[in-house]
Amino acid sequence: MPTILIVEDEAAIADTLLYALQAEGFATEWISLGRDALARLDAGGIDCVVLDIGLPDLRGFDVCRELRKTSDVPVLFLTARSDEIDRIVGLEIGADDYVTKPFSPREVATRIKTILRRTARQATSPTPATIAGLTLDRAAGRIACHGQALTLTRYEFLLLAELIEHPERIFNRAQLMDRVWQDALDTDERTVDTHIKTLRTKLRAVLPDLDPIVTHRGLGYSLCRIPSCA
Repeated sequence: MPTILIVEDEAAIADTLLYALQAEGFATEWISLGRDALARLDAGGIDCVVLDIGLPDLRGFDVCRELRKTSDVPVLFLTARSDEIDRIVGLEIGADDYVTKPFSPREVATRIKTILRRTARQATSPTPATIAGLTLDRAAGRIACHGQALTLTRYEFLLLAELIEHPERIFNRAQLMDRVWQDALDTDERTVDTHIKTLRTKLRAVLPDLDPIVTHRGLGYSLCRIPSCA
């Protein structure tokens, strides 16, 4: 039975989520402060976090940043705002999905199920593959560039992993959104370009001339087997 940690300071919202998630067969815990949530997460045993951005002590963004230093546990953000910049920031710092208040508790439960199915698939992925100096280990959630581990956000990892697993295949933005951001229904296709840009920056930090990601104007992106062909 997966255990879901709800980090939400409004008791009425927390009670609604607790009831809805328990009805779907989840075990649940509720914490109202960010610092207490980090301490609980450090103890382990949590399979997914439903995290409010507007907490009274720490912003949800800050909680997520701290969590990502030590853990890949999935995070679903809750927020009272629908600004695109908030959605993008939340996803880029490592969240798995984003729901704007008011929301349907059933939708939250469905999104959590989708996130957990995806993470379960990653845990049973095959042995590491190496393409163009990049070594993907899905089971461990790591990508190394010429032997040096890359520090990636969740969506950077998923995007680069998709390209590594299908070298030389051209993906358009819509295809990458479907494969990588399938749980983030409100994300704009422009976030693909943003993540490609940050991936290139991190790869070049390892080797200044390294750029295995090819931009095909009007078509999309691919990963070249030989980095020099980019």
